[in-house]
Amino acid sequence: MLLRAAIITLVCLLSLTSVVFVARLYRSDNTPSTEWVPTFRTQKHVGACANNLDWLQPLELTYPIKFARRDIIVHPAPEVERLSVTKLDQDGPLFPGFQSVDLSDSFEIKLDQCKDPLYLHIPHRSTRPVDAAHITFGISTTLARLDESIPSLLRWLPNTKAKLFVIVIKDDDVPEDAEDRFHPADSTDMSDIQERMRKLGLDVTIVPPLSKHDWFSQRYFSLVRVMYENRQPRTQWISLIDDDTFFLSIPSLVERLSEFDPSQQYYVGGLSEDWWSVVRYGLMGFGGAGIFVSIALAEVLNAKYEDCQERSHTSAGDIRLRECISWHTRIKLTNILDLHQIDIHNDLSGIYESGHRILSLHHWKGGGPDGKGYPLHRMHLVADICGDCFLQRWQVGDDMLLVNGFSIASYPHGGVKQLDLEKVEETWDHPRVVDGSANENGVDHSLGPTRPKLKLGEEKIQYRLLDSTVVAGGAVRQVYFRAGVAGDHDSVLELLWSSQHDTGTAGPSTALKKRLGH
Repeated sequence: MLLRAAIITLVCLLSLTSVVFVARLYRSDNTPSTEWVPTFRTQKHVGACANNLDWLQPLELTYPIKFARRDIIVHPAPEVERLSVTKLDQDGPLFPGFQSVDLSDSFEIKLDQCKDPLYLHIPHRSTRPVDAAHITFGISTTLARLDESIPSLLRWLPNTKAKLFVIVIKDDDVPEDAEDRFHPADSTDMSDIQERMRKLGLDVTIVPPLSKHDWFSQRYFSLVRVMYENRQPRTQWISLIDDDTFFLSIPSLVERLSEFDPSQQYYVGGLSEDWWSVVRYGLMGFGGAGIFVSIALAEVLNAKYEDCQERSHTSAGDIRLRECISWHTRIKLTNILDLHQIDIHNDLSGIYESGHRILSLHHWKGGGPDGKGYPLHRMHLVADICGDCFLQRWQVGDDMLLVNGFSIASYPHGGVKQLDLEKVEETWDHPRVVDGSANENGVDHSLGPTRPKLKLGEEKIQYRLLDSTVVAGGAVRQVYFRAGVAGDHDSVLELLWSSQHDTGTAGPSTALKKRLGH
């Protein structure tokens, strides 16, 4: 027995010698931290290069492709913080070399080049469900758009104890002189979708408009009355959002709102990123970013509800809300930069790759460089593995930057070190100009400081997230894609994320061991 114990001890000591420190943190001012966070490398896994790539079939790729993959296993550690960028001083690149893959004959592919899993320490998160019972959300939309929004709502709202009230109509395609301002939704359809959403863990109540004579802005403002009159003893905030408002982390939102005393009058929201819109519409919370009204202010607005509905003539709901607040209180907007309206267009890579701790995103269903939008409900899946790690940035080596859930980019001319990563890359179309304004690029008030856009394919080689899915065992597979240029084949990068939750030495999960042939 003593001999056996000695052998086990020796093996453990030898295993510990394989632990290497590979992650160095950058502070918010982009200077390296003196702290190091341990990440673990393991011995090469037998059979790690064997893989069945049948999961590529639904992506409808054109073969052959250039393919590479890597497993990432995360381990929560209480001493680790999420900073602007985490630098991985690992030996070699994130991926092995590309391999040509053609699935025309078989999905069973023997990968000739592979790398051991990368083990990352991430910030520790509580295993207890977040308690957001003090927040009530409100949306005004159509029945069809609400149905389309369920997948995104399921990413951030279920099991938070937060309530959601939705005012729904069938559509508002009616003549301007019509007595009724919309076509009402069928009550049976409303009940059916409410029941379906509740079964999915959403504490939702679907109601018709308060008045059949209400235009959109009036229905939007009436959410104040609906939410206030249905308040609970714990209700502290009512929040007006759009059906395509997406909150990246309810725990982070709860933490941010805790900075304000809801017994006082607060009007919290985000300005548009577009200075032209701010100049035109005023210093107000823009609705798609999410607007938060303290229960103390909501009481005032509810008392003045009829006056504000009759007095305002705007067609925009968030403007009607701002008008009512300005008419009856001296309260001004408390602007939170991390609540994003997204009123800028085309390629939004600069925002998604900024490293900022974003609270909300809007206008993600459409736009983008390909016009297909940003599938946040799939991009966000990795948060199930690593918590507040969605859009977190890791620098790998000298020339690669991983923005988790959005992109992997390399910088062939000078590497990452030639970039000021605390400045946001201006990848979007230039906003409308405000004559005489010192805000020359139109975003200094919201996204600044910024840096010039890099030329894709030359100064920046970008692989964008194409798809993300949950696989057997709960791991999350991310697929990053770059179209071939000048006759070259398309490139596909796979990252498979899983989590190691035990308190001992990090190692592969059971599901990963099975997949690797252990």
